[in-house]
Amino acid sequence: MTAATQEQSPRTGFVMFVIFAACMIAVIGFGLRSSFGLFLEPITEMRNWSRSTFSLALATQNLCWGLGLPFAGALADRFGPARVIALGAMIYAAGIWGMATADTTTMFHLFAGVLTGVGVAFTAFTLALAAMARVVGPERRSLALGLGTAAGSFGQVIFSPISQQFISNYGWQQALWIFVGVAMLIIPFAMALPNDKGAASGVAAAEQTIGQALREALSHQGYILLTIGFFVCGFHVAFITVHMPAYVRDLGLGPEVGAYCLSLIGLFNIVGSLGSGAIGQRYPKHISLSAIYLLRAIAIAVLLAAPKTTLTLYIFSAVMGLLWLSTVPLTTGIVAQVFGVRYMATLFGVVFLSHQIGSFLGVFLGGYLHDTTGSYDPIWYAGIVLGVLAALVHWPINEKPLARLAEGTT
Repeated sequence: MTAATQEQSPRTGFVMFVIFAACMIAVIGFGLRSSFGLFLEPITEMRNWSRSTFSLALATQNLCWGLGLPFAGALADRFGPARVIALGAMIYAAGIWGMATADTTTMFHLFAGVLTGVGVAFTAFTLALAAMARVVGPERRSLALGLGTAAGSFGQVIFSPISQQFISNYGWQQALWIFVGVAMLIIPFAMALPNDKGAASGVAAAEQTIGQALREALSHQGYILLTIGFFVCGFHVAFITVHMPAYVRDLGLGPEVGAYCLSLIGLFNIVGSLGSGAIGQRYPKHISLSAIYLLRAIAIAVLLAAPKTTLTLYIFSAVMGLLWLSTVPLTTGIVAQVFGVRYMATLFGVVFLSHQIGSFLGVFLGGYLHDTTGSYDPIWYAGIVLGVLAALVHWPINEKPLARLAEGTT
């Protein structure tokens, strides 16, 4: 073994360890959150609440996630991700416990909406992705981000059917109490992440402040377009995650079909996320994003036109899974490529806030329109229109790195 190989081996082991820890955080955090839609019917039936009530709570959760993530990202960039994610795990667990015990709509909105949303923000897999991005080189960064995103999808694959089994066998309250313990497992993985406070490539961290980084990004046209486009991703993903199980039941199919739909989305998103990460290494990321949003619009249109059979829903879920979070490695990749990784968690947190505003509207309007019209069709049609608009918005984005990056300031 050469001296160079001996020197690289510990570094390789460290990188793999960080990637594993970050992936486990994504598996647990995303897996739990993606299963909340399965609780819509049992909770509303037992509490005698409307779908709008449940939808508003989860819409608030998504909004608080979006509002909290820039702050969580700034704290992670300044103090390191380990303590931030560990604190988030405790808040997350407390919010889920409150979901199980709240017997009034106000308390349910507080726990399921605000507290769980803050917990999700402070354990967000995007914080773990930022930690991963700092330990891998630019030549492998997009692929690593795809791996981290795929890990979150794997969480959805395993948690969706297991959660439905817990609900069926033990009841929805007991299922949520189990979730409390699972959320706490995030803490040891968080403490395994490097607490490097965002420093990268040996460059002095003081060369640019968070405020300067934000002003620089907000004056960049591509960053603004990326932020606008990510709104649509949130609208699509959150609506389907929360309302797909209820949509399936409205069609007269069993609850297990909805759980399997969510699981299929997660399963195929593993392929989609890894594929988009690999594609992002070779081809323009903004063009790939335009294609993903256009294909989403086409998939929804086909679903509305096709017979509503179990096979149709499974095919739609598989196709949508390929397009699900394949936007994340490309979007985070553009942020890192254009602005560097020093304040990546903060800058992506702002972009993600737009995603969560879209999530709020997708979840809330899904429940509200269903209660007022008796159908989910209006929200599906809105998803088609927004998908086409997002495809147009991403097309002119300029991915060229800023001039200061060429001078060595990340």
